[in-house]
Amino acid sequence: MLSCASFAASNPQPDQYQLNLRPGVTEISQQVYELHMIIFWICVVIGVLVFGAMLWATIFHRKSRGVKPATFHESVKVEIAWTVVPFLILIGMAIPATKTLIAMEDVSSPDVTVLVTGSQWKWHYKYMDNDVEFFSLLATQPEQINNKLEKNINYLLEVDRPLVIPTNQKVRFLITSDDVIHSWWVPDFAVKKDANPGFINEAWTRVDKPGIYRGQCAELCGKDHGFMPVVVIAMEPADYAAWIADQEEIQRKAKEEEQKLLAMNMDMDELMSVGERVYVTSCAACHMPNGEGLPGVFPALKGSDIAINDMQKHIEVVVNGVAGTAMQAYGKQLSMKELAAVITYERNAWGNDTGESVQAKDVNAVLNGQ
Repeated sequence: MLSCASFAASNPQPDQYQLNLRPGVTEISQQVYELHMIIFWICVVIGVLVFGAMLWATIFHRKSRGVKPATFHESVKVEIAWTVVPFLILIGMAIPATKTLIAMEDVSSPDVTVLVTGSQWKWHYKYMDNDVEFFSLLATQPEQINNKLEKNINYLLEVDRPLVIPTNQKVRFLITSDDVIHSWWVPDFAVKKDANPGFINEAWTRVDKPGIYRGQCAELCGKDHGFMPVVVIAMEPADYAAWIADQEEIQRKAKEEEQKLLAMNMDMDELMSVGERVYVTSCAACHMPNGEGLPGVFPALKGSDIAINDMQKHIEVVVNGVAGTAMQAYGKQLSMKELAAVITYERNAWGNDTGESVQAKDVNAVLNGQ
């Protein structure tokens, strides 16, 4: 299987100072680029003619040269000309534009279908033809964001788990959202579709060249809008098939391990160790590393009633989230082990010291609505 390093080597970064639209790497993106250039040159010609005529009149028909203005009024020929000529121009622009738009919307007969779900602030990918799904989160180091390390060329365009698709096959994207409006955008594919809660939009691509292609959320979706990148790796079909098989096996084993956890109890040391790691990764951005939150914005966990007293409510909030707030539902984002660990950590860190542990079976009960 090809490595990410080999993909990166075969997929050089585009010029950061490129002014024109990117041609992209798909047939559709090439059509979009060619349409863009056709319209551009039509606009250039119109601009040259209009401003040229204005400049000519200003120079050679000015009052200081003794030129007197024409006195004709309601010329039928002029009115016909300025009606027919723009109409013909618009028809000339509409024909190639319609052809391209129809091709962009043709999602029929896909080889691979991926459900893309946006949430604040990450993407979830589910392969509809395989038992594979995962979240994709920003992987840029916090030290780069906080200007403690030099920013690399892919600053804010790195993820922990990229979407993987096969080359030379039609891939359909079903795009939706769990919370607010997002927009899944990959410039090299000429794909940009809004992810609307309660709706499914469709898009498609067919990539001919293996490589790594980057994009981001193109909708202002909240305070961390700039930290929601998209990374797609296009692999040769044989490499993609091997990757899918590996992922299915990994996720099958993970589910088996979770089922084993239901019949056992993890000790407090393991729960606290795993819980701290999960908290720093998934919770500290809002509730702060010290658990004190941001007054008036994000509630504190340190000394809070829910983290000290009501364990059942605590589990429900972490698993199902809180509607109408920034508190996300982590039931699908974390494993039962991670959920049990992070809730245990929150109930015993920063002086909360309840001495209580949450086990996978407790989380499973909430997941199953018990």
